[in-house]
Amino acid sequence: MSAIDDLLQVMENLRDPETGCPWDIRQTSQSIAGCTLDETHELLDAIERSDNENMKEELGDLLFNIVFHARIAEEQGQFDFNDVAQGISDKMRRRHPHVFGDARDQELSDDSLSRRWQAIKQQEKSARAYNGPNNGLDTDSGNDSGANSAIYRARQLQKEAATFGFDWPDITPVFDKMEEELAELKQAFSEGDKEAISEEIGDLMFVCVNLARHARVDAEMSLRQTNRKFQRRFAYVQQQMGAAGIEMEQHQLEQMERFWQEAKSHVD
Repeated sequence: MSAIDDLLQVMENLRDPETGCPWDIRQTSQSIAGCTLDETHELLDAIERSDNENMKEELGDLLFNIVFHARIAEEQGQFDFNDVAQGISDKMRRRHPHVFGDARDQELSDDSLSRRWQAIKQQEKSARAYNGPNNGLDTDSGNDSGANSAIYRARQLQKEAATFGFDWPDITPVFDKMEEELAELKQAFSEGDKEAISEEIGDLMFVCVNLARHARVDAEMSLRQTNRKFQRRFAYVQQQMGAAGIEMEQHQLEQMERFWQEAKSHVD
């Protein structure tokens, strides 16, 4: 028995209505969606730390979630794990004609490959009938969901809109839009309108994602990198405050700021 067959059997046993695990039996794709997202984030963390051992474990956890979703769908008569595996294999062959097609070309630039990928993806979508009123932006990530990172979802929406020609021609107008949204946010703050503040913060963040996309930077990974940098530098502040015998309290903000500026010079 192969390792993947063993995993599929483990999942079948866990979901067995008579002898399986009560918790696993109760789960639906909706109930474990958050777990799937958590495992994805934990995998990204292991990759960022170059922790190969933990990466192996987290890949296994994510694979378990994929098998879990596939098993639930199989029980409902929708599809099974083999359908998932075959589907992605078929898609990769379609979207890599320069590898699997007759006209193979290993010298294509990243830009050319990206344009081909988007063109083939658009052809696939055109062949599918829209199945709902909100499918005008029908990205591979599916419908909007709380299980998706909002930053990731914003990027996908923007990329999809761009395939219809709805996009800035270059990055300059994106900076202008950012300044416009920032001015509107300041206005909302001056008026004390909490609902408007929330809306304008969302608009500003959406533009930031657009700016990253035009700069060909992954906003999700940029923010993760900044989070880790903040964590390291704040740890430095805590260490220095402790060494100086100073409590981490609001009235010591000036001292904390001094150590923070030091951290910017000493901690990457």
